[in-house]
Amino acid sequence: MDILMTILLLLVALLISNVISHYTPFIPTALIQIALGVLLVLFFEDISFDIDTEWFLLLFIAPLLYNDGRHFPREELWRMRGPILGNAIILVLLTTVLGGYFIHWMIAAIPLYAAFALAAILSPTDPVAVNGIAKRIHIPDKVLNLVRGESLINDASGLVAFNYAVAAVVTGYFSIQEAVFDFSYKFVMGGVLGIVLGLLVIWIRHLLRKQGINDVTFQSLLHIMTPFFIFIVTEELLHASGVISVVVAGIIHSLVRERTETLVAEEQMLAENIWTIILFVLNGIVFLLLGLNIPSSMSGVLENPDIGYLLLFSYVIGIGVFIFGVRFIWSYLFASFEARFTKSDQVEKPSFKQTLLTSLTGVRGTVTMVGVLSIPYALESGEDFPNRSLIIFLAAGTILFTLLAATILLPLLSRGETVEGQVVGKIDTEEARKRLLLASIKKLKAETTEENETVAYELIEEYKLRLKQILPEEELRSDENKQRRKQLKKIRMKALSIEKSHVEMRLKEKRFGDEKIRKAFAKSFRRREAAIEKNVHSLNVYIQSKLIRAWRRFKGEYLKDDETRLVNIQLGKEVQLEALEKAMDYLQRLSNEGEKQMASSVMHDYRRMIKGLETPESHFNEQYEIQKEELRLIIMDMGRSKIYKMYEDGEISREQAKELRRYLNHIESITLYEYSE
Repeated sequence: MDILMTILLLLVALLISNVISHYTPFIPTALIQIALGVLLVLFFEDISFDIDTEWFLLLFIAPLLYNDGRHFPREELWRMRGPILGNAIILVLLTTVLGGYFIHWMIAAIPLYAAFALAAILSPTDPVAVNGIAKRIHIPDKVLNLVRGESLINDASGLVAFNYAVAAVVTGYFSIQEAVFDFSYKFVMGGVLGIVLGLLVIWIRHLLRKQGINDVTFQSLLHIMTPFFIFIVTEELLHASGVISVVVAGIIHSLVRERTETLVAEEQMLAENIWTIILFVLNGIVFLLLGLNIPSSMSGVLENPDIGYLLLFSYVIGIGVFIFGVRFIWSYLFASFEARFTKSDQVEKPSFKQTLLTSLTGVRGTVTMVGVLSIPYALESGEDFPNRSLIIFLAAGTILFTLLAATILLPLLSRGETVEGQVVGKIDTEEARKRLLLASIKKLKAETTEENETVAYELIEEYKLRLKQILPEEELRSDENKQRRKQLKKIRMKALSIEKSHVEMRLKEKRFGDEKIRKAFAKSFRRREAAIEKNVHSLNVYIQSKLIRAWRRFKGEYLKDDETRLVNIQLGKEVQLEALEKAMDYLQRLSNEGEKQMASSVMHDYRRMIKGLETPESHFNEQYEIQKEELRLIIMDMGRSKIYKMYEDGEISREQAKELRRYLNHIESITLYEYSE
C-alpha cells in the first residue's frame, strides 16, 4: 500500500481510538490503539509501515524524550537521581543478564546471547501507557516520577545492551572491555553533546532575535526541529547516544525558558500548541505501529508445529512475571538501602504495596517492539538468525502482558489512595467550571442592553451549550431533568402552535400571493418542530441556526436590487414578528400563573429571535463582531474574579485554579485573534 495512504489510515485510526476511549475510559487508549493496529492489518492485508530502528528513534523517540526532558520537574529529577539512575542502568543490566539466563533455561532453543538480546530489549520501560492509566486513577507522584525519569535514560541503555547481544549472536564475538568502554562513551559523550548542542541552538535563536528575526512561526519551527538536529549530529557524526543527548538538551531548554518565557510569550504559546499536536500524533501512532506488527510476529511462530498456543502463552506469562519480579526485588532492595543509609527525611521505608506499584508501572512498549524488529534475518555465516520469529512474538506478547497487568492491577492497588501533601479543593474541576459558566450567563444577562441584545442572546445560548456539554450523564438522565425537559417541550410546542395559527391567518390575506413566503414559513416550522422533538438545545440545532443566520447576513448584500423580493421579505418579517409577539404574550401569561422558571427559559429564545428580526442587516454586520468581542472580554474579567474568589474561599486548589484560568485564556485568545499573512 502507498506510504501516504498508510499514514492517512493511521491518522484516521488514531482519531477513532480517541473517540472509543471517550466511551470506554476504563480501557487505556494505548490498548485500543494496539487493537486498531491489528484490525488494520486484518482489513488491509497489504498495509505495512517498515521503519529502521535508527529512523524510528529519530522520528519518534527523539522528539518525545526531548519534550519529556523539557517538562520533567528538575527538582524531582535531582532528588530522585539515585533511584532513576539505578533503574535506568543497573536494573537494565540486571534484567539483561538474569533475564537472558532465565529465557535460555526456559526455552533451550533460544541461544544464550539471543536470550540476552531479548531480555535487553525488554528492559526499557514506556511511561506513555502508564500516563493514560494515571489519568483515571491515583498513582503516587513518587512512583510516576520514577518511571518517567528512568524512561528518559533506559531507552539508551537497553538499546546499547541489545545491540551488543545481537552483534554477539551474529558474529560470535563479544568483548566485555569493549562493551563497557563503548557503553560509557555513549552515555558520557551523549550528555556532553546534549549540553553543548542545546546551548548552541539557544544561542542561535537568541542571535536571530537580536538581528530582528522575531517571527514567532519561524522561531517555533526552529524550536521543533531542535531534537532532530541534535539527535542526527550526536548519533551519525559522533556515534554517541542521541537519546541521552536530546533528554539533556530538553532539560537545558527548560532552564533557559524559565528566564525568557515572559519575553517571548507569543512564541512560547505557539510552540507549546504545536508540540501538543505532535505529541498526540506520535504517542498514538507508535502504539498503532505496535498493533500492525503483532500479526506478522505471530505468523512465523505458528508455522512451527512443535509449539502450541498454550506453550507460547506460558512462555509470555513466564517472561512477563520474571521481569516484573526482578523489578520488584530491585525496587525493594534499593528503597531499603536508601532508607537505611540516607539521612533525608523524605526517604521512607519501602512497603509491599508501594514496591508492587513501582513494579507494575514498568510497562514495556514501542522501543521494545521496534528494537526487536531490527534483528537481522541471517548470521555472518549465512545461517538463519536462531528463532527470530519466536523472539519477536515473545517480545510482542510480553508488551501486551505488562500493559494488561498494569491496566487490571494498578486500579485495584490504588483504591483508597490519597495524594500526600497535595491540597485538594472542596469541589472538583467540572463543578467549578459549571459554576463559572453559570456566573457567565448571569453576567451576560446583566450586561444585556437594547444595542447588544442580539449578540448577548447568542452568547447566552453558546454558554448554555457549553454548560450542557460538561454536565455528567447521570445528571442529564435524572428523573428531575427528564420531567423538566418534558415540561419545556410542552411549552415550546404550545408557543409554536400559536405562531403557526397566527401565520396561517395572515397568509390567507391577498397581499401574500408569493408562494415562496408560504413555503419558507412551512419549512421553518417543520425544522423547529423537529428540533423541539429531538432537543432544542442540541449541538446540531445550534450549529444549524448559526449557519442560517450567517447565510442570511451574507445574502443581505445582494438583495438591494430586487425590489419585489425586498417587499416580500419585509412582509414576511412583519408576520413573523407578530407571530413571535403572540407567542411571547402566551409565555408572559404562563409566567404570571406560576411557571416563571420554565417560561423564562423559552422567553429568552423568543427575545433572541425578535431582536434578530428587528435589527437591520447592515447595522448588524457593522456592530456584531465589536459587541461580541466587548461582551466576551467582560465575561473573561468576571470569570477571573470568580476563579480567584473560589480559590480564596478554599473551594478549589491552586492546580484547579490554573486549569480554569487556562480554560478562560483559550477563549480569550480566540476572541482577540486576528488573521494576518
